[in-house]
Amino acid sequence: MTGKWKIFLSFGLLLLALIGVIFFINFKQQFYYAGTLEVTLIDIAARLPAAIDDVMVVEGDRVTKGQKLVTFVCEDFRTDASLAKADYDRNKQLVKDKFISLSVFDIYRNKMEDASIKVNWCVLTSPINGTVLDRPRDPGEWVTPGTTILTLANIKDIYAYIYVPQPLVAKLSLGMKLKGHLPELKGREFIGKIIKISDEAEFTPKNVQTQEERERLIYGVKVNFLEANTEEILKPGMTIEIALPK
Repeated sequence: MTGKWKIFLSFGLLLLALIGVIFFINFKQQFYYAGTLEVTLIDIAARLPAAIDDVMVVEGDRVTKGQKLVTFVCEDFRTDASLAKADYDRNKQLVKDKFISLSVFDIYRNKMEDASIKVNWCVLTSPINGTVLDRPRDPGEWVTPGTTILTLANIKDIYAYIYVPQPLVAKLSLGMKLKGHLPELKGREFIGKIIKISDEAEFTPKNVQTQEERERLIYGVKVNFLEANTEEILKPGMTIEIALPK
């Protein structure tokens, strides 16, 4: 082999090595932090002891704010409200004629207002535009105050927590956009926004892996995907992989 060919071969090998280094630096696999998607749950609960008359929705139904969801059997409360209203009307004239004092009349007025409020509690409406996730109770069941009848959520307003090693937290800020990916959809990209960064460090949870195992302190970072989930592709319980800025 001539000297010219040796120089040419050496130059070619050097060029290949340089290309390899550049490729490794720029195209090495991105590390992703995995988080489980969650939504804020809203429990629709009974506010008085009564039997359920009707539950007008089932799991998966879409509901709108103000929509009637549950009614209760409330004959006793309606009877009490009717009697309280009659007492109020009767004593309204008596207080005008000064046969009773204003303080006594206030008692009848308070009873009427209290009874009216309880009648209003016989119907439960939706506080949000959302989706029914759970319906643990059925018509005919007797419930006490605080018993959950339905669980709702706004599926679009979905988020995930990731746990970031302490040295990387300085690179993050509230409002920063991060890219999330769903492995089951061939890495389809969803843009999320950081809405919370924990102000206290904690030890690495056992079920969370970080890029450097020696990093023991991590911070919880909440990433919201409200703007990216208009089609409601992201659902609670899914795992999303989130990349941090380089």
